[in-house]
Amino acid sequence: MTETITRTGVVELNLLINGVWVTGEGPELASSSPTNPDQVLATGATATVDQVQGAMAAARAAAPGWAATPMAERGGYLTRAAAIITANADAWGTELAQEEGKTFAEGRGEVLRAAQIFTYYSAESDRLAGEVFSSPRRGEQILVTRKPLGVIGVITPFNFPIAIPAWKIAPALIFGNTVIWKPASTVPLLALRLAQALVEAGLPVGVLNLIIGSGSLGDAIVNHPDLDGLTFTGSTGVGRMLAAAAAGNGVPIQAEMGGKNASVVLNDADLELATEQVLFGAFRSTGQKCTATSRLVLQEDIADAFLARLTERLNDWKTGDPTDPSVQMGPVVSGSAAAEIRASIEASIAQGAQLRFSGDVSGLGDAFVAPTVLEIPAGEENISWRDEFFGPVLAVRRAATVAEAFALANDSEYGLSCAVFTQDLTKALAAMESIDVGILHVNSESAGADPHVPFGGAKKSGYGPKEQGAAAKEFFTHTTTVYLRGA
Repeated sequence: MTETITRTGVVELNLLINGVWVTGEGPELASSSPTNPDQVLATGATATVDQVQGAMAAARAAAPGWAATPMAERGGYLTRAAAIITANADAWGTELAQEEGKTFAEGRGEVLRAAQIFTYYSAESDRLAGEVFSSPRRGEQILVTRKPLGVIGVITPFNFPIAIPAWKIAPALIFGNTVIWKPASTVPLLALRLAQALVEAGLPVGVLNLIIGSGSLGDAIVNHPDLDGLTFTGSTGVGRMLAAAAAGNGVPIQAEMGGKNASVVLNDADLELATEQVLFGAFRSTGQKCTATSRLVLQEDIADAFLARLTERLNDWKTGDPTDPSVQMGPVVSGSAAAEIRASIEASIAQGAQLRFSGDVSGLGDAFVAPTVLEIPAGEENISWRDEFFGPVLAVRRAATVAEAFALANDSEYGLSCAVFTQDLTKALAAMESIDVGILHVNSESAGADPHVPFGGAKKSGYGPKEQGAAAKEFFTHTTTVYLRGA
């Protein structure tokens, strides 16, 4: 399949509608490398609203047959797709690094994570499918069974262009739903690759439909009368608009939105471990993770020693072409995103933040942002403490006590992820009780997710059921309570 849509080094972008690769009828889209904007990776016409309508019709027509397909058979398609993804890990990892900006090692790892997610859900038929309850009436049992929602809209962001779609599409498919998928228009190439894997795995016609285009196509999806559920990852602003539209249409939505995640380093922490993990959490993937560490709380006793260690590590942190194996951090996704991040750093300093570290990105392109550490004076408000920059920027505050440190970790409208570094079990247990987040790491970086456990945030970081693991079926299925009695 790959050879048929690649020419002269530039991939031709097509839509997948009702099992057929078709040309878009909307404006042209060119996907360029943020490292070198003159390098065009993929190009093609985007979808129109009419093509969204066609994709929705295809998904609706395919839904009954796919729901009736045994789960083990549905799992077979995922298994075959996982093998195709794994076989292409190097090539697609390189494309991911070129298109999105994370390093090749991270890009390859993300491709393999997508394969792992498909493999995990392919075995869903071997897990608990329903429940049996006793009845207060003689000769009767009560069964709780599950059915697919139907047609699922999937809207995904740029920062994990194959892993996030995988952890939405895989459970949607295994539980018997059909899918219409709109990826971020900044990363269409990896979306195409994932769709190719499923087509090559033999997925039936209409079960997966890929729509490439602007964000306005998301409105056409969420407002379509045939939509039965919507799963979204992206900005808080867009997520809230989609949630409002879905609620108005009576459509269930699962939304993973913003994060302003803290790492808390207490005075008994292993500072070598904590420094490494904070470094990775804040600056891997150029800080473009919803679970990235963007706030750092240091207990006063060890604050100077920790910042000295972090500065030493950052002095050796190499930023550059993400396909270079020696590089540890690439660009952000675009020059415009980089300009916004740099403006936010300047605004933070203007509000009183102290610049503790700024890396050297001179001679690199417009999409490169220097790894930056800002310290916020006690008691002062600052944009870098509140707002999600989605880049390699770390805001630091100091705390006198453990209680103050945990209060600072909670000092955000978001509650996605947090990391706490301590060697005291009592303090770790206190963190579990007092820090309000969906994911808590003890002595490891704030970023990361595994496919077999729930993923999602508290407070304003998430809306609806969690993702991944056994939690996925809470969104992608509905229950039927069956009162079963013989004649």
